[in-house]
Amino acid sequence: MASPPDKTPDRIAGMFDAIAPRYDLLNRVLSAGIDKRWRARAIRSLQLTGRETGLDVCTGTADVALEARRGGPSGPPAARVLGVDFAGAMLSLGKRKVEAAGEAGRIALVRGDAMNLPARDGSVDAVTVSFGIRNVQRPEVACAEMARTLRPGGRLAILEFGVPRIPGLSAFYLWYFTYVLPRVGRAVSGHNAAYSYRPASVGTFPPPREFMSILTAAGFTDVRADPLTFGIVYLYTARKA
Repeated sequence: MASPPDKTPDRIAGMFDAIAPRYDLLNRVLSAGIDKRWRARAIRSLQLTGRETGLDVCTGTADVALEARRGGPSGPPAARVLGVDFAGAMLSLGKRKVEAAGEAGRIALVRGDAMNLPARDGSVDAVTVSFGIRNVQRPEVACAEMARTLRPGGRLAILEFGVPRIPGLSAFYLWYFTYVLPRVGRAVSGHNAAYSYRPASVGTFPPPREFMSILTAAGFTDVRADPLTFGIVYLYTARKA
């Protein structure tokens, strides 16, 4: 396995702040819009009843927090959501989106670290992370923190990139992820390092079975890893024991 990229909090926060203005656009372009379906699937897995307090870790521009409040055919929305991120520029954009959606009274965004979450023990009913756990310096610490904040029986949903298992598709995906994605990202965002960091961070993130073991060690039960879109993304779900 290649050496992991530098994930010191200041470096990661600075990198995401630099690409914040183009972040949402690039996500839509680089995923061909499928990222919306991935987020909706993650929220469905929480089996919300409409009374829950949610915690969205590495919230970025608040897409998942907004999805949790959207509700619809998949079920009622969360009653309220706390979004946490350490990138100030991303949070600023997220707050604008929350206000534009009329959700400022139900979604609160605060600056904080996934390894030291600003929430009390057992104070939330559901926790989500969307493509952020691989950016945490010590994922096992973040997973333990998420377990700490969840009430007993509370649900967890984590979306993270993976590598497809189908041989031909796997080769194409790795080529796209390693060569095409960084070039498109640099061209649109104007940031050299951020979209080279992405394939490096995915390549050194624990594979599904190993990450499931991390979740179990952190205090979760009923841990699952479901591949989405041929395994390009994995949805990890669990409950607090």
